[in-house]
Amino acid sequence: MSIPAAPTPSTVNLAVIQMHVTDQLADNLTRAEQHVRDAAGAGANVILLPELFESLYFCQVEREDYFALARPVEGHPFLGRFQNLAAALGVVLPISFFEAAGQTHYNSLACIDADGKMLGVYRKAHIPDGPGYEEKYYFTPGDTGFKVWPTRYGRIGAGICWDQWYPESARAMLLLGADFLLYPTAIGSEPEGVESPNSHAMWQRAMQGHAVSNSSYVGAANRIGAEVVAGLTQTYYGHSFISDYTGELVAEFGSAEEGALIHPMNLQEARKFRAGMGFFRDRRPELYGPLLTMDGVTRRG
Repeated sequence: MSIPAAPTPSTVNLAVIQMHVTDQLADNLTRAEQHVRDAAGAGANVILLPELFESLYFCQVEREDYFALARPVEGHPFLGRFQNLAAALGVVLPISFFEAAGQTHYNSLACIDADGKMLGVYRKAHIPDGPGYEEKYYFTPGDTGFKVWPTRYGRIGAGICWDQWYPESARAMLLLGADFLLYPTAIGSEPEGVESPNSHAMWQRAMQGHAVSNSSYVGAANRIGAEVVAGLTQTYYGHSFISDYTGELVAEFGSAEEGALIHPMNLQEARKFRAGMGFFRDRRPELYGPLLTMDGVTRRG
């Protein structure tokens, strides 16, 4: 006879961690662990660290040497450490990491439940390619599909950085049953000579739109500070935040704070509000064929 899963608490405390990163793995892991411990001590149940916090954001440039940073899930040098930490603190940890899988490399996220069990791995679906963000050189587009994990503290849907700009990924995760959405991120300035506005407000609004359209809490964790890779400097703009299920920013860091941003999520109220809004009741999937094409033309026969 199977034992039913414990019901999700109606209120869950979400923490997003904003931190700087160095070129020393041990330093980054120690600081990340301390941030997790501090957040748990302040009452957080689900704690999100930034994208690829294990190292400097090496994707500023294309260098063969940086493939050596990737490691397979089995025998990974630090995923087990965070599994032990999650179990010791009783918290859920979605952990971003650079994954090696045979001859292939992925930008991945492991979801670790509050008992330390690894629930699975998501591989980043949308891979950017532009000055300062040369990810297509390193990462193969993910083959896992979007993932939602039933944890002790709710059903978590998690994308990774560039995924956060796509309404399709957010909607897919809600359709798969997510209670809330999380996005670990590494985003900031463009390289010198590239004209681009500071995109932090636009970046936030994109995810606030996901919150509105899906009546879902959203949390994003970004890094801060200037990082020099192969002589190039990029500055990460922080502004990690939590949005409620109406799209309101309920907690936000600026460009320099480091630590844990914590806010309670009333998942029961969010579910009730989502049902009342009717966004999922009124969907017309039979009309969405153009979304399954690259050029908007639904091909037949």
